[in-house]
Amino acid sequence: MAAKQATSRLKRRDQTRRDLITATIDSIAKDGFAETTLEKVSKRAGVSRGLVNFHFISKEKLLIETLEQLSEEYAASWRKALDDADDDPVSQLVALIESDFHPRVCSRKKIAVWYAFLGEARSRPTYTKVCQSWDKRFSTVMESTCKNVAALGDYDHVDHVVAARALGALIDSLWRELMLSPKTFDREKSKIVCFRHLANVFPQHFNAAGPIPQNAKE
Repeated sequence: MAAKQATSRLKRRDQTRRDLITATIDSIAKDGFAETTLEKVSKRAGVSRGLVNFHFISKEKLLIETLEQLSEEYAASWRKALDDADDDPVSQLVALIESDFHPRVCSRKKIAVWYAFLGEARSRPTYTKVCQSWDKRFSTVMESTCKNVAALGDYDHVDHVVAARALGALIDSLWRELMLSPKTFDREKSKIVCFRHLANVFPQHFNAAGPIPQNAKE
């Protein structure tokens, strides 16, 4: 009985922490970084200010954990996309693009919060460290995948690192388009833009519509 009660308390505690982090994300997206306060977060989460202080001793601790959770959610998204995709490099590269434009990642709220943290990272080493960590993990996977695609064809002239960085920069610019013009932003058209880039880099395996089917290459 005592063990069940302890487990129940831990579950409630974890849920409260998740609720507070969700409220923090909502607050940053709506009010901005500077205007996000523990008072506003507690009201959004529907809990007392004292309970916020119980879980996070300061606003800074709450913000750091929020950033860390966003980072882990992002990594979990592209890892799942890779796990669900076929093992060939072309399918893996498509999966990375699909993941970056999935609504769980590519939403105006999430991107607004990412940019808010990136804007603060310049003067806050802890934020810089977390942002560099998630960026490096994804960039490394993107570069490796582009290298594997390059090995499939006559691509000796292709620098896979440059190709991956260009694709990453293109995705970033399309994310900014969502921030600036949400009414006209189109996920599918954004993915087509990425495929057009890949068609220039890997023309034997991509065209403007996406990957070229294997039977079309034979």
